[in-house]
Amino acid sequence: MRAIGIILAGGGSSRMRELSRKRAVCAMPVAGSYRSIDFALSNMEHSRVQKVAILTQFNSGSLNEHLMSSKWWDFGRKQGGMFVFTPSFRNENSNWYRGTADAMAQNLSFLKNSHEPYVVIASGDCVYKLNYNKVLEYHIDKEADITIVCKEMPPEFDTERYGSLRLDGDGKVLELVEKPMVVRSNIISCGIYIIRRRLLIEMLEKSQRDGQYDFVQDILVRQQGIRSIYGYRLESYWSNIASVEDYYRTNMDFLKPEIRSFFFWEYPEVHSKHSDLPPAKYNIGAHIKNSLLSSGCIVNGTVEDSVLFKQVYVGNNCIIRNSIILNDVHLGDNVYIENCIVESRGDIKEGSHHIGEDGIRIIVEQGERYTL
Repeated sequence: MRAIGIILAGGGSSRMRELSRKRAVCAMPVAGSYRSIDFALSNMEHSRVQKVAILTQFNSGSLNEHLMSSKWWDFGRKQGGMFVFTPSFRNENSNWYRGTADAMAQNLSFLKNSHEPYVVIASGDCVYKLNYNKVLEYHIDKEADITIVCKEMPPEFDTERYGSLRLDGDGKVLELVEKPMVVRSNIISCGIYIIRRRLLIEMLEKSQRDGQYDFVQDILVRQQGIRSIYGYRLESYWSNIASVEDYYRTNMDFLKPEIRSFFFWEYPEVHSKHSDLPPAKYNIGAHIKNSLLSSGCIVNGTVEDSVLFKQVYVGNNCIIRNSIILNDVHLGDNVYIENCIVESRGDIKEGSHHIGEDGIRIIVEQGERYTL
């Protein structure tokens, strides 16, 4: 592909509550065996984007560990490679990334030292499958300066949290508003953009001179009427992990057969860092219904309509319903959990009951297994 890739993976989210205390949103576990950034990386891989920069910042320890090797996504250094950029202090600049545009501007050398004519910019906290080559072909065919991947959402969707677009019949953007107070369109930006590399460098340098740091609000919105901006409609599944409710809904979507088939069985597949773990084990007395269980799980109780991540132990007579259990959680005997998300490495005491009655409850418990 005649493009390099940039994945924006630096932001945190207060709407993720306790879940973002130990990890970046882009490192959130998804669908049992993946991280949210795996979907953007896999899309880059299958689109033959061979040189990818990942810009990290907030709480990036586990994310950087996940990205230690590029072999899982086949980004060979001889062909290009995967590069992880964190904020670095220099004589001319001692700031953290102050926004998405500032993050790219502080790493302009990556853009200037590349030779591909186009750049694919993608958020690392979205779950979807997309061939960026099709977007690039659309971009070239329309003779666009900027192409924004967008999706039409149902009327009940919380559109005001996203960039809202109005398109004409040819797909040209008539209006782009970031987080509008009054919603005039149910077409939202998916956080994926294609732009010519030299134009991006020019706009980033100007934004730095003007003290503007947000790529959408300070660059894209201001380019309306100046540049030719088009919207590419995404028709397949897309979800953004921006809040606890989004995260819960996204994982529960994977309990639907059509969603599992789309991501797990239809080409191209989604790749992630592998763990050498045995398959899930169901002991005598275990009862599993419409649930997703990952490698290393041991189940002795009942699991219904739930997602269990790696190395979860479910004790005798436990009941788990409509819940998400993250990695390496130990549930003692006779535990009841419903409408909850259990944080990783938790130790749930036997006989305890946890029910999310007014929304999704997050359970964070550190047991004796990890005390000194």
